[in-house]
Amino acid sequence: MSASAARRTHHLLASAALAALLAAPCPAGDGPAPRRPRITGLSHVALWVANLDRSRAFYKGYLGFGEAYALPAKDGVLLACIKINDRQWLELFPTSEATPRNGDSLYHVAFETDNAQRMLEYLVSRGVRGPGGRPLPRAAPTGRAGNLNFFAEDPDGHIVEFVEYLPGGWTLANKGRFLPAGRISERMSHAGIVVGNLGASLRFYEGILGFTETWRGSSDGKTLSWVNLRVPDGTDYLELMLVGAAPDTNRLHVLHHACLEVPSVPAAEAVLRRRILPECCKPPTPARTGINRKRQVNAYDPDGTRVEVMEPGTVDGKPAPSSEAPPPE
Repeated sequence: MSASAARRTHHLLASAALAALLAAPCPAGDGPAPRRPRITGLSHVALWVANLDRSRAFYKGYLGFGEAYALPAKDGVLLACIKINDRQWLELFPTSEATPRNGDSLYHVAFETDNAQRMLEYLVSRGVRGPGGRPLPRAAPTGRAGNLNFFAEDPDGHIVEFVEYLPGGWTLANKGRFLPAGRISERMSHAGIVVGNLGASLRFYEGILGFTETWRGSSDGKTLSWVNLRVPDGTDYLELMLVGAAPDTNRLHVLHHACLEVPSVPAAEAVLRRRILPECCKPPTPARTGINRKRQVNAYDPDGTRVEVMEPGTVDGKPAPSSEAPPPE
């Protein structure tokens, strides 16, 4: 066995052992710790937007999605829901006092679970905290859209929401609606988040949540740039965007992203060329093949947040080799 293969085997065995240890029942007080319920996919990505009308022009007019609903606030709109499919959407939050001071446009990422209350109890048993280090609630509340949901925090301070779609909630009650035929994509395959400590993130997403690592990539062959982690009970994944130093605001808007899957990037690129790009938006990049050997186009919303449009498979059908480069210091 080669040294690189040995390192991969060691990592996979260690990850599996850690996941089994953390997921197994253990004595705690009056009984065993709860087991983790299913995490079936990426529910939504929530973004801060400086001008809601301009963002609507981009996501609705340019990308072709429908707006499912807007939740009102005292002085306007709390959020606008841009529907991708019956189980996935983007949430656009007008900037407010709660917006991060560093100008980051990412508010949170959300995953679908089949039992929000059990997920909450499981995370509490594993010592997971809520945003800002606050304790998690005792019960998963019902949100204004009629679904159960609550917020946790990952090691890098990202807000991670868990959502259970209820039969009477907006998501399931509006199946098949607000889905224009001209939308650029029918699936959000992954979301990208900035990570400064790979080990801590793997302990959280693999060890506690049960995600599985599927690929590692390096932009220069010397330092690790990306680690892909697939949800435990589905095919969606989270892309860890590794950094050695805190990125500036413009860089954050590029690293934090949502990826829209399309069967053909050239066809999607041709559609976008025929549409009117809002004047406030940076032009999309030309189609290219990435390090992962998948074709992609990058579009940018009015705040500069990157929206990746990518094919599901590699250009030649062969998997891209995983990088053995070390993570940034």
